[in-house]
Order: sequence, then C-alpha cells, then structure tokens
Amino acid sequence: MTAAGTGTTASARQAAEWSTERVIRSNLRAVMGRAYPRVIGLTREPSWLFFEIFLPFLAVSAFVFVYRALEAPEEYIGFVVIGGAMAAFWLNVVWMMAAQFYWEKDQGNLELYFTAPMHLMSVLAGMAIGGLVMTSSRALAVIAIGSILYGVSFDIQQPWLLAGVFLLTMIPLYGLGMLFASLFLLWGREAFHLAQLLQEPIYFLGGVNFPIGAIGPLAGLVVATLPLAVGLDAMRQLVFAGSDVAGVLPVAAEIAILAVMAVVFLVGARLALGYLETLARREGRLTLRWQ
Repeated sequence: MTAAGTGTTASARQAAEWSTERVIRSNLRAVMGRAYPRVIGLTREPSWLFFEIFLPFLAVSAFVFVYRALEAPEEYIGFVVIGGAMAAFWLNVVWMMAAQFYWEKDQGNLELYFTAPMHLMSVLAGMAIGGLVMTSSRALAVIAIGSILYGVSFDIQQPWLLAGVFLLTMIPLYGLGMLFASLFLLWGREAFHLAQLLQEPIYFLGGVNFPIGAIGPLAGLVVATLPLAVGLDAMRQLVFAGSDVAGVLPVAAEIAILAVMAVVFLVGARLALGYLETLARREGRLTLRWQ
C-alpha cells in the first residue's frame, strides 16, 4: 500500500472514531446553526411581523364578533384568543418543520445534511428552537392585542404550572413535526398538498376556536392523538380557572398524556430519520429533485 493510501485510510479511521464529546459538540453546533436564521429573521424582516400577526388576527376577530353576537359567555372570547395564539405554533410545525426537508431537497441542499457529520434530528431540533422563538412573538402579540382590544380578563392561579404545560405541549408538537418531515420527504411531491390538508382540519379537531368538549365523543379520540388539542385544553383550564366550561379531562391527566406523546413522537421521529439516512445511502434517490 502506498504512503498516500495509508494516510488516507488513517484519516478516515480517525474521522470515524470521534469521541462522545466531539459528537455532542458537533450536533450542538448544528442545532445553533439551524436556529440562528429563524431567530435573527425577526429583526431583518420586519414586514413578516405584519403578515404573521395582523392578518391571522383577523380570523380571531371574526370568531370574537360571532360569540358576542350570540351572547356567549365571555370566557369564549378568551378561548378564541388563546386558540389563535396556539394556532401559530401548528402553522410553524406544518410549514416550517414538516415540509422543510422536501423544500431543502428541491433546492439541492439535502445532500449537505446527509453528508455532514451530524444527526438529522439536530437539524430539526434547531429548526424547532428557532421556530419556537419566532412563533412565540406572534403568539404573545395575538394574546396582548386580544386582551387589550376585546377586554379579555385571565384568571391564572398557577402560572408556573401553566408555563410547564406550554413547554410540555411544544415537545410532542414539534416531535410530530419531525416525524412528518421524514414522511413528507418519502412521499415526495405530495408534501405541499399534505401540508395544506393538515391545516384547516386541525383547526376544527384541535378546538382552536371553541372548547374541544363541544365536538362530543370525538373529543376523547382527538385528545388521545393530537398534542395541540391536549395542550390547548389544559392551558384553557389553567388560564380561565374560574370558568364554568369544563375541560375534556383534568389537567393532571392531560399532562400525563402530553408526556407520553412526547416520548412516542420523538422516538418515532428518530426511527424515521434513521430509516431515511439508510435509504439515502443505499438507494441515493432521496436527494434527487422532483422525486
């Protein structure tokens, strides 16, 4: 064997034998690298704030006027405002998580993800963190404007529990987005249609604009499968503690459901991404445009 060949083999062996610390450091850099453009985009594109806050708030306002015309309890106005804020996170999951890998493939960037020394889940985790920060600004703005403009009064008796439920809701919600990212990439050109399909029906099934219990027996099935519905129902109970409108389940039970969902969706996403990497190396067709 030549000296050049020996050197190449030694370099390859050294690259393959990374320490645990180096692997963790590399994946953390990938997380920060993917989160950065979404966080910094808030200051570089101020026009996004208008389209991300004002236009969606019009839909929230429409339901507010409907409830007031029907002389519904004032809690329903608050339900709509909280639901409109949480809907922003679902849109972020569908359009900026689930369909992201397909768009990256269409732009020719997916090969970089498969060849870079990092796990694909680190890329999606960075997208989730950046998207969470970016979307939280819209959600807080919707709540603030709704509270001032429509006179919504909140009855929060356990603020730390409310914050914990919100963060726990985000884990399975973005875990579901990671799982969808793998499936959308496998299904190819149908990704755009699937993203549209998962938008409006979830508004209904998730009870974004009304209490979930209003849909009857179907509410139990929805609470068992959709993180947005579970988290939204629990947060409404905590935000409007004195309301006469009961939740589908007690808050403690919904917290347990969210914890189970977090494990299931994150493990499912990791298995799906591992299968994607194997398929990309074995067949090489995942990185071709229009496939």
